[in-house]
Amino acid sequence: MLPTRTKLKNLPQHVDMLVIGGGITGAGVALLAAQQGLRVLLVEQKDYAWGTSSRSSKMVHGGLRYLAQGAVGLTRESLREREILINELPGLVQRHSYLFPVYKKQFPGRWAMGAALMLYDWFAGVRDHQWLPLKKLQQQLPFMAVHKINGAMRYTDAATDDSRLVLRVLQEACAEGAEVINYVQARSIEAINSSDGSPAHSEVTLVDALTQEERVITANHVVNATGTWADELSAAAPKIRPLRGSHLIFAAHKLPVNYALALLHPVDKRLIFVFPWYGHTVVGTTDLDHTQPKFEEAYAEQEEIDYLLQLIKARFPHCNIDYKDIISTQAGVRPIIRSGKDIKPSEEDRGHLVWQAPGRITVSGGKLTTFRIMGLDVLLAAGLIDKREYKRRYRQKTLFRHEINWPTGLGHLDAAQPITTADTATLQAWWHWAIHKEQVVHLDDLMLRRTHIGNLTPDGGQALLTANQAWLQQQLGWDNERWASELARYLQIWQGYYQPKR
Repeated sequence: MLPTRTKLKNLPQHVDMLVIGGGITGAGVALLAAQQGLRVLLVEQKDYAWGTSSRSSKMVHGGLRYLAQGAVGLTRESLREREILINELPGLVQRHSYLFPVYKKQFPGRWAMGAALMLYDWFAGVRDHQWLPLKKLQQQLPFMAVHKINGAMRYTDAATDDSRLVLRVLQEACAEGAEVINYVQARSIEAINSSDGSPAHSEVTLVDALTQEERVITANHVVNATGTWADELSAAAPKIRPLRGSHLIFAAHKLPVNYALALLHPVDKRLIFVFPWYGHTVVGTTDLDHTQPKFEEAYAEQEEIDYLLQLIKARFPHCNIDYKDIISTQAGVRPIIRSGKDIKPSEEDRGHLVWQAPGRITVSGGKLTTFRIMGLDVLLAAGLIDKREYKRRYRQKTLFRHEINWPTGLGHLDAAQPITTADTATLQAWWHWAIHKEQVVHLDDLMLRRTHIGNLTPDGGQALLTANQAWLQQQLGWDNERWASELARYLQIWQGYYQPKR
């Protein structure tokens, strides 16, 4: 669990490490630093996982596309981390079967895919792929068009609830002694030198977004793990190329898939995934330069929605999917390290980078899957571990040492009761846990990140909120005026950034 959200005046005056950013990267850094015995404080200017880490493709995977691009090291490392998370977080990170349809006279063919998957499985230390002939593929996916298809390669990767994975890492960090607080912005970082001119510590000005309270604290090490916004605090030349990835969410009965499908888009042959998630079907992702306002929530633009619908209509023509069938959209912005080359967004490297400037260490880029490695690289750059200790910890296959007992079904992708059909008692148990143990401040925290009701219901969960209003007000301690204000705020967010735009 997370500690009750505290006031700035109650935070320590000095810490060993201040982590700025409450996405998966910052959470991972905080956890690994706390496991070193450091006094760690993490602050997040919005809510935990507010940015990219709640709007990803929900996959803990090696990345077949990265292997095809020659990023062998990234793929190998990702698959190793995938296996660790599958073993340590059953239910939250689950192995799933994927199908890659193979088309006649189109690369990659059966044998090329088979060779790639042999390498893929070898990196992961498993053997779990096979060829499905066309007849068997039709039995598994009766609604998919099979024109010019030879069959499909089946392989495995893993899926997760991305925002709850962040929360689980933060909860582990707190169990190791870290302190975390959301809705606190790090406004400035100043390096303070000792009398001999060597770096001594940093002074960081923190501002509470709820009360506007301001306080300066000091830290031996400051880590800027703000993802897409890393350039704002890095005190170095800009390195981030923000790329937007958008997804569409459908009811499972409208687009029924029992497997995660890796499909090539009929126009540009980009790899798009269609996969089951919490009793629904998700389609994504796009890959575009993000030119929307940097400090506002991202949203799926009309061209992205049309692009993804084009794939669905081509591959699932009998499902008669149209715009009206989209329950919600979800757009995240990837913090890609800019190569400086004039290349397409999909061709940019997905690796991470750690760089330094006076008074701070910045880490950005990378993948949801490799957060542990990013954390280790930060500790090495900070001089908190040496190369020998780095290698020892890199080889470890355990990360989590504490048991966190979430309510039954919460964060479990194959829960008996999907979020949107859970009975009132189950739903209230999940909400009760989130409200009292996970620093819920606003309704969007509860509806879009602690649970995903806002992503999975056509009205953003408004009907459920109305039906449970009295109970929720009591649990949250909100009077009627605060409730009305929070509901209006939430609906404005949902309608502006998650409701399909036309």
